[in-house]
Amino acid sequence: MDFKPVSQLIDHITDWRIPWAEVHIMHRNETVFRYRNGFADLEKQALIGENQIFNLYSMTKILTCTAALQLVEKGRVLLSDPLSAYLPEYAEMDVLHTSPNGNRSLERAAKPITVKDLFTMTAGFSYNLEAPSIQEAIKRAEGNLSTREFAAALAREPLLFEPGTRWNYSLCHDVLPALIEVVDGRKFGTYVQEEITGPLGMTDTGFTLSAEQQDRLAPQYEFNDALGKAIRRDDNPYRLGTKFESGGAGLFSTVSDYVLFLNALTNRGVSPDGARILSPASVELMRTDHLTERMHGDYNWPHHAGYGFGLGVRTHVSKAVSGSLSPLGEFGWGGAAGCHAIIDPDSQLTVMYAQHLLNNQEPYVHPRLRNAIYGCLS
Repeated sequence: MDFKPVSQLIDHITDWRIPWAEVHIMHRNETVFRYRNGFADLEKQALIGENQIFNLYSMTKILTCTAALQLVEKGRVLLSDPLSAYLPEYAEMDVLHTSPNGNRSLERAAKPITVKDLFTMTAGFSYNLEAPSIQEAIKRAEGNLSTREFAAALAREPLLFEPGTRWNYSLCHDVLPALIEVVDGRKFGTYVQEEITGPLGMTDTGFTLSAEQQDRLAPQYEFNDALGKAIRRDDNPYRLGTKFESGGAGLFSTVSDYVLFLNALTNRGVSPDGARILSPASVELMRTDHLTERMHGDYNWPHHAGYGFGLGVRTHVSKAVSGSLSPLGEFGWGGAAGCHAIIDPDSQLTVMYAQHLLNNQEPYVHPRLRNAIYGCLS
C-alpha cells in the first residue's frame, strides 16, 4: 500500500489554511501509515510533535455512546425505556410550537423521550448552551456545574419537536453521562477511565489534564478570512466549569491514544490484546442506520450525503449518493476543530485524523481524506 496521495493531501491542506494535520491509519491491527505536517504553534513556528494533546470536541460522542451501550448490553438500561425512569425531571416535557403566522405556544409533549432518542439525536433538544435555564444553573453553581445538574437544567427548556419524530444535532449526548451516573453510581469521568480508557491503555484521554499534559496541549486556532491567516483561539465553549464532563464535546486526547479506542470498535468491540469494551452485537447496533425517512430529511449535511445516523455515529448507507470509496457500514464521527474518525470492521481499517482549527473546513477535508485513504488500499 502506497499512501503518498494521503501525505500529499495533508501537505496541501497545511499549505492552504490548516495550521497542522496528522493522520494515523491502522489495517488489521497494524499501523500501516502515519503522517503529520504543519505547525502546532504558529507564533513560535513549532512543528506538530509526537503525542500532541488537542480537543476532541464532538468525537467525544463516540466514546460516550460506547459507555452508554455498555449499560444496554448489561441489561441495566433498554433503548426503549423512557428517560424519566432514570432522570425524573424529564417526565413532563413541553414542546415549542410555532404557528404559520409566527405565534409561539407551549404544549405538553405527547410522547416521552426515550433512551434511544438520546443516542440518535431525536429527543427534541437544541444545542443552545445560552438557554436561560442552563445559564441560570451555571450562575447558581458559580462555575462548578456538575454533569447531573446540567441535565436537570436542560430539562427545564422546551423541546423543539415531539420526541422521536425528527432529527436535530443537539445536547443529547451531554445528557447520556447523567443517565450513566444515575444508573451506575460512578462519576462519568471515572466510569470512562475504569471501563474504557483504562482497559485500552489510553493514558492521555480524559476530561482534565495534568500539568505535564497541559504542556503538550496544542494551541487552537480559527481562520480569519479578512486577515487571511489563522488566529489563536484557545477557549472551548462546551466546557461549563470544572465539574461538567461533557459527553458531547469534553474530552482531550492524542492521535496515538484515541486510535486505540477507534480500533477496538473496528475489531467489533475488542482490542488486539483482548480488552473488550463492547460486544460485536452492540457494534452492529451502533452502526445501523436508525433514522426514518423524515429524519433523513433533517440529517442533510452535504458532506454526510449517503450516510445515515446510528447510535451516535454517521454510518454509510449509499455509495451512489455519497460518492465515497468506503464500503457500506463504515462509520464514525468528527469534531469542531476538524478531527475525523473512520471505523470500518469489514475492511479492518481504522483512521484517526486530527487538526486543531475551528471553522475546520471538514466538508472539504473529510470526504477527500476518506477517498484518498481507500484509494491506497490493496
